[in-house]
Amino acid sequence: MLVRDLFATPLYQSRIDDPTLIGELADAIRALAAEDRAGRGWSREKGYRGYTSYASLNDLPRRDPRFADLVRHLDRHVASFARSLAFDCKRLKLDSLWVNLLKPGGAHSGHIHPHSALSGTVYVETPPGAGAIRFEDPRLGLMMAAPPRRPDAPESLRPFVNVTPEPGTVLLWESWLRHEVLPGKGERLSVSFNYRA
Repeated sequence: MLVRDLFATPLYQSRIDDPTLIGELADAIRALAAEDRAGRGWSREKGYRGYTSYASLNDLPRRDPRFADLVRHLDRHVASFARSLAFDCKRLKLDSLWVNLLKPGGAHSGHIHPHSALSGTVYVETPPGAGAIRFEDPRLGLMMAAPPRRPDAPESLRPFVNVTPEPGTVLLWESWLRHEVLPGKGERLSVSFNYRA
């Protein structure tokens, strides 16, 4: 008997082992949250519990050298992941980068990142009980009559996989992969981004 795994959904997980940069990013995120009135207004209007620069600032690596340093790290991680995915392109380019300060109880419902190749997040502060990121099996909507999976099912067969990151964790995934942020305790700081071909 032969059972083959087809159509894998890779999730890249690594670290940025630079505690100074991670600390500086925490300061930068809090400063942006205090100064960016447009971002605070958008967050309030959209019911985002906390602050995000997603719709207000599109120049963070040019605005602040701490984010430019982060992008240098990200470029290496993205290049490594793209090679592992056998992408047939020379290089992926940063398309957008934004910060998130999620307050206790805050969440972000399931979504994808259209018009991008790879997306990801770097976790800056994740206090105990901070919400995990949950990834959804992209075939879930097509599994019409499939029975539920046993609790001991391997991770590759589960309909959802939760990842509870630590400060410095880098997660990358293909942008079509649906994901969400679950509610948690404490104030969670992160930097999210998209890369395109």
